[in-house]
Amino acid sequence: MVGLVVSVGEPPLVPAEQCRDVVMVLDDLPPMPESWLRMMRFASSYYQRPLGEVVMPALPPPLRKVAAYTGKRASGGPIARLERRRKKQSNAHAKEIECACSGSSESDTCPQLNHDQIAAVEQISAIQGHGVVLLRGVTGSGKTEVYLHAARKALDEGKQVLFLVPEINLTPQLESALRRRFSRGGSGAELAVLHSGLSDGERLESWLRAYSGEARVLLGTRMAVTVPMPDLGLIIVDEEHDASYKQQDGLRYSARDLAVWRGHDEGVPVVLGSATPSLESWNHALQGRYSEVVLNRRAREVALPVVRMVDTRRMRLEQGFSPQVLEAMEERLQQGEQVLVFINRRGYAPVLSCTSCGWVSQCSRCTAYTVLHRARTGLHRLQCHHCGGYARVPRACPDCGDQDLKPMGRGTQRIEEILAERFPDARIARIDADSTRIKGSAERLFAQVHSGEVDILVGTQMVAKGHDFANLGLVAVLNADSMLFAHDFRAPERLFAQLMQVSGRAGRHKEGGVVMLQTDYPDQPVYRALQKHDYPGFARYALDERRSLGLPPFAYQALLMAEGRELAQALEFLQAARGLPEQNSAAYTTHEHIMLYDPVPLRVVRVANVERAQLLVESQSRPALQRFLAQWSEDLFTLGREGRVRYSLEVDPFEI
Repeated sequence: MVGLVVSVGEPPLVPAEQCRDVVMVLDDLPPMPESWLRMMRFASSYYQRPLGEVVMPALPPPLRKVAAYTGKRASGGPIARLERRRKKQSNAHAKEIECACSGSSESDTCPQLNHDQIAAVEQISAIQGHGVVLLRGVTGSGKTEVYLHAARKALDEGKQVLFLVPEINLTPQLESALRRRFSRGGSGAELAVLHSGLSDGERLESWLRAYSGEARVLLGTRMAVTVPMPDLGLIIVDEEHDASYKQQDGLRYSARDLAVWRGHDEGVPVVLGSATPSLESWNHALQGRYSEVVLNRRAREVALPVVRMVDTRRMRLEQGFSPQVLEAMEERLQQGEQVLVFINRRGYAPVLSCTSCGWVSQCSRCTAYTVLHRARTGLHRLQCHHCGGYARVPRACPDCGDQDLKPMGRGTQRIEEILAERFPDARIARIDADSTRIKGSAERLFAQVHSGEVDILVGTQMVAKGHDFANLGLVAVLNADSMLFAHDFRAPERLFAQLMQVSGRAGRHKEGGVVMLQTDYPDQPVYRALQKHDYPGFARYALDERRSLGLPPFAYQALLMAEGRELAQALEFLQAARGLPEQNSAAYTTHEHIMLYDPVPLRVVRVANVERAQLLVESQSRPALQRFLAQWSEDLFTLGREGRVRYSLEVDPFEI
């Protein structure tokens, strides 16, 4: 195994025969900086994970593999191989970038900032040492321009910039913006990109360039927050509210929260940008812990789109579309404008059913329906979106033998098919997780939209944020009501953010943008606030509700999840975990400030033949919760060794 030496202390307190010799010292990498080790120790302590489980995943994969040093092709290790390859390529992948906004002659390259943007840049640039700025700007307000100007100042001061984005598909356009803005020249500022879509060799190269200081700007997804950077001077977290910043396995950290901690520890400014900030960040701004900067108008002086509710309660829909939406689409297409149809459900149909006996397609390994996916080859399949398993579509009902099996509901594939029949002359593209599996396919599809080769775009949340479609005049939102009554208390917040983001795609370059949302509940507070583009109004309503119920950000939570072959095993483990403080009350000094809820099964109980349950822990005090979890996690380790249950402890769970 490959390990990292974090300290050298007394000889181990175990018999000598249980100690193994160090086989090889891997000294091709300089010692990690102390600031990086502090961050790793903090993450280990706060998220209740052993230090080794925090440190090693933070390193690029080649540095963690024994074969990378001892295999037949090791040749001195991964770093040595990388250096030899870079010399052969003559640094072909390194692109020097210099700011192109240094004078009035560059006005065509660098858009002129408006008053709000100038004030935002000045406030960020004025920060001495650490400070957190919450940059709240309506969609299309030019937050990216503010980021680039703030980065320019940090680069001019010889500092590095860490730029975080929530999803891989947002990196290409931001990378292009950075390369356009910082053209080849003499500044020596270089860009490195880091995300899971890169090969192991590419990730290692980007990591090393940031670590050595060669790369002055690091653009990446959540994994980039742990990269050591010797001259870090600014951290930017775009779309800071996004759920993708929360890791869902292993070390379940929040990259946004870790970025704020890192900024405080290393004394550098942090910019959190969003049109719909998380309620936690918004509450920090209300309390004065964050500085708020607001961009209330669009950068191009174009009005925000008009949001119209289409009441579908007493309406006959045509294949899921209201007459008003179809008429508006026809009108926009005749005007030569693009239309976005947003439905956050991929596949052809959520379930396949038998009209005779009521059979529905169910995953054999999960308590979930299988989704119908159609393929151009004709080999349609039923796929489970929980375990990933799939099977061929049956020719007849497995229960009664009836061959009249029908799809229920609609996904992106079916919407694409319906629109192709309704608008035969329109060029239609679909962008979702299925259509973008091949590397580079997302960039190709988005390029087609930007170049005007697409008339109707059908997409999921992949198209909802960050994309600047110049000719998009209409957004039609389908099936938004499904999130209104979800079990998770954060569902309304996520729905509002999602709808605000997708609404912002309309009318970004010219007046007259319209958003049409089909709903059975047009009077819901989420929709009323959306019509007014009123984030503060929604946030006040949501925070008042959270405060009255004692929910985050007015409380602090942890979630213990247990998995077993049988649900009874998971529930038994959680019940035993719930009783641990009573068995050793002397060790749990803060137990009276902790609320332990009853163990309950998850909504989707079984996934891949594993039964799951959870136990929620809550406190009004973050320090009290942390002290409790420190003792509890030790006892859970002992308890877990005695049973046949796997468990995980998540601090600040994003979804319950």
